[in-house]
Amino acid sequence: MELSRGIMSAPLEQPKLWPATAPSLGRRLPFGAFSPPQPLSNVREHRRCISRALRPRQEWVEGWVRSNDTLVRGLPIIVGGASLVAVLLNRAVSGIAAVADASSSQSRADILTLALSVTDILAGLVWLSIRPKSISPVVPRGVECKRVGPDVPSSALHELLWTWDSLTTATCCKSLVVVYGGNCILQIGVAVGSPEDGNALPVDTQKFIQGSLYKSAMESKKQSYLANLALYPGRSELPFLPANTQALILQPIGDKGIAIVGGDTIRGFTSIDQAWIAMIADKLDATLSKSYNS
Repeated sequence: MELSRGIMSAPLEQPKLWPATAPSLGRRLPFGAFSPPQPLSNVREHRRCISRALRPRQEWVEGWVRSNDTLVRGLPIIVGGASLVAVLLNRAVSGIAAVADASSSQSRADILTLALSVTDILAGLVWLSIRPKSISPVVPRGVECKRVGPDVPSSALHELLWTWDSLTTATCCKSLVVVYGGNCILQIGVAVGSPEDGNALPVDTQKFIQGSLYKSAMESKKQSYLANLALYPGRSELPFLPANTQALILQPIGDKGIAIVGGDTIRGFTSIDQAWIAMIADKLDATLSKSYNS
């Protein structure tokens, strides 16, 4: 009992507190270790400044490559030819036998260099033979045409002419045909000349409606864009368009009509043009349905 009391009453030993030593002046922690992180906006602005500083140099290099396209494409031939000549001169001057010796390290190095030189020359020849084809507008071969259906209301005619003016101003459109309710209500722009009298060849609406182009467009109820019309066999279903029409858009107008938009440039209608033509078709559908149902 006394032993337990002695244990309970014995004072606890206090831990010794050692004074903190100041860090030596020779070791300094980096300032960034305790500096607050920069805001995300500052980091983005810093990256933008770097990209702006590098942009002029990139634009200069890109411009130089474009202006010296032939030289850049021929660089592998120049490098490969120079390497080939250097190897042959080195072998002739060094006094090494012309016959390759498999046991000689110099011969093995020369053979490898010759193979790389020939590869560079062939790559340069390929670069010179492959060139991007320039795409430029063509002049449609045909006659000017402005043919309006006999029963087109004045309000619908005003809307159709506005559509034509807008398309020719903002896109590469050169021909426009609108078929609505089984009749051709507008044929305007450049059309094929008739071999009989030289006038614009009229649209055979019934024959066109029976074709695959019209049926596929009306069944899908979506715009059909033929970026290079010459590659599509359905070109024969459009005899009223100029023979050198480059691009074509088939745009359904509601459930009763379709607009045929012909362009003078391969892939000339951009994605913005296509979306805009689809919006114009919705506007035409509202106007035509109101005009013909009233």
